[in-house]
Amino acid sequence: MRIAIIQLGYAEGADESVDARAQRVADLVRSAGAGHDLVLLPELWSAGGFASSEWEERSQDLSVLDQGELPPALVPVAEATREIGAVVHTGSVVERTAGPGEEGRHLWNTSVVLDPQGRPCATYRKIHRFGFGGGEPKLMEAGGEIVVTDLPAPADGLRVGLSTCYDLRFPELYRLQLDRGAQVFVIPSAWPMARVEHWRLLLRARAVEDQCFVVACNTAGTHAGVEMGGHSAVVDPGGTVLAEAGAGEETLSVEIEDDAVARTREGFPVLADRRL
Repeated sequence: MRIAIIQLGYAEGADESVDARAQRVADLVRSAGAGHDLVLLPELWSAGGFASSEWEERSQDLSVLDQGELPPALVPVAEATREIGAVVHTGSVVERTAGPGEEGRHLWNTSVVLDPQGRPCATYRKIHRFGFGGGEPKLMEAGGEIVVTDLPAPADGLRVGLSTCYDLRFPELYRLQLDRGAQVFVIPSAWPMARVEHWRLLLRARAVEDQCFVVACNTAGTHAGVEMGGHSAVVDPGGTVLAEAGAGEETLSVEIEDDAVARTREGFPVLADRRL
């Protein structure tokens, strides 16, 4: 499976509308994603990971997915997806719902995966909200569904678990994904530079403890005064970093072997010794 990771960057104070950024992202999908099976974008690229004051204005109505349509931020990305014929994980957007969730909020941090025809084939609402009472916990509902899915061709062959950014700190989520057959953890993020070493460590930890590939796309640039960490990466089931980006806007192109998970688990069958 050939994977392209687009580590998008944008500058503090840049006057870039959702439409303009979506078009720029679509152009990157066309140029960097061509010839790949799976393309991954970062978390909340259309709204800004830490730009919570803009989330409501930049939110997207995903109820249109039920009618076979896409929200404005994803329309150009879907067009590019059809052109390159890949599966595109669109990172995540701020989803806006008409009715409130259990905590009375109308916003969610939601990922949408598009098939090669530009149609949604999987969605995931972020379970663990970052902010310690502010930011996401204050403004967003928490997702409650663990999502493990078989992606369509050409990204088929390995079963994929979906999560987002802060989820990475909660290993029990990945154990549950493992028990549902996950072989690859795909993680879009908006992780800050201040804790980038945690990011790098935890990516390898999730790979090693679950003997899964980890495919993680972070953001570059600055969100609401917060410097983003970059360092998107692909880690193999043995914990080896196959590729890692720097701090700026960058694209990674990585090929992973479909049989690597099975070989790792057979050669070092640690998972068979689980007792709890």
